[in-house]
Amino acid sequence: QVQLVESGGGLVQAGGSLTLSCAASGLTFGSYAMGWFRQAPGKEREFVAAFGRSGGTYYADFVKGRFIISRDNAKNAMYLLLNSLKPEDTAVYYCGATSAFGAVAFPSRYNYWGQGTQVTVSS
Repeated sequence: QVQLVESGGGLVQAGGSLTLSCAASGLTFGSYAMGWFRQAPGKEREFVAAFGRSGGTYYADFVKGRFIISRDNAKNAMYLLLNSLKPEDTAVYYCGATSAFGAVAFPSRYNYWGQGTQVTVSS
């Protein structure tokens, strides 16, 4: 049974930083593409960053160097460092896992999702 559990969200002032974590179990971590998405109220889930199965690293354009994705295969964990946060970054952040190759920016490609962690950025 695959489980993804996010943690690390919270309330932060604009300009601040947070580190999100995603703990995975029930899957061979290195055999999956792993990604971070976010969803604000009334909006669709949008891509933030991902590791492809071939090892590539991908970021959404809006990240612009502010966020850094990393992973620790030995711990079956993935992280997202959020820097220079803005109020528009407020959303529920989700991690996902997919066995598919390519197109890691599309939520429909993902087989598994965590429950999400709330990030709120105050102005």
